[in-house]
Amino acid sequence: MNVFVIGGTGFIGYHAVKEFLLQGHRVTVLALPPLPVESLLPPEVETIFANLNELSDNEVSVLLHHQDAVVFAAGVDDRSVPQAPAYPFFHAENVEACRRFFTLSRQAGVKRGVLIGSYFAYFDRIWPQMKLSEHHPYIRSRQEQASISLGVSLPDLELMVLELPYVFGVMPGRLPLWAPLIHYIASPLPVLFYPRGGTNMVAVKHVAQAIVGAIEQGKAGEIYQIGEENLRWEQFLSRLSDIAGKKKPIITIPDWTARLFTRLTALSFKIQRKEAGLNPVPFTDLQTAETFFDPIPSRQALDYGKGGLDDALRETVATCLITK
Repeated sequence: MNVFVIGGTGFIGYHAVKEFLLQGHRVTVLALPPLPVESLLPPEVETIFANLNELSDNEVSVLLHHQDAVVFAAGVDDRSVPQAPAYPFFHAENVEACRRFFTLSRQAGVKRGVLIGSYFAYFDRIWPQMKLSEHHPYIRSRQEQASISLGVSLPDLELMVLELPYVFGVMPGRLPLWAPLIHYIASPLPVLFYPRGGTNMVAVKHVAQAIVGAIEQGKAGEIYQIGEENLRWEQFLSRLSDIAGKKKPIITIPDWTARLFTRLTALSFKIQRKEAGLNPVPFTDLQTAETFFDPIPSRQALDYGKGGLDDALRETVATCLITK
């Protein structure tokens, strides 16, 4: 198939492009300049440097002509801290950009599509008592992004949403977002302090396989939770410290201590007239929970690989320590 990838030079998009090529598909990438590394993408990939939001509808439609499938692996993530109020920023980048892109894709005759989302939206659905969309502009944008994108795509464009947890691995020219945590583990501190709770984690190569699997055989309208291992934070830090050669005791801090630090963070944002995509104080309740799920249904549906998390963690740690 001819596959058009928005964000193909980002972490998830880059690995998806490689997997599409491995499976014999032809790939066109729309990405923001510059490339992290000059030789990042293979020469057979057509790379177009432009901002989707700055292209006219006609220009986007021309790019989508003769494409069989599209992948949206762009937008802004939960690390963004825009000026308050934050939601208009997240709405423009995550919701409106997808509404427009998938509308134009359907009108251009594209038949298959994947939207890369966040597993925070999954927990917003199954834990309504936490009111995650109400408290967190980023999670609200991910929830609305999925529902609106599916609404403008189906049934002509068979769109699926992949909700991702913590993803590990590396790519050329970019420092993993886990660098601060790895540097904390490798610091001279004799012990590590972290809250209770835990989450699901997955290697990026399996995320890429899931994306290709969705395009090839996923069911239209489905929302898949892509993952691998459910780990408590203590298990996670212990594994990272072993890999880094810095085995240390891990002390689980009480919730009130975690909440104190998040209140200080929230106060700092308020002074700067900024608002985080994840509101620090209520996010403590999510951070200290066990955001676990069963990845078996999505793996069976999309036929992506199992295992490999330790290798991805080793690559992540090594890259972060080299660039320290």
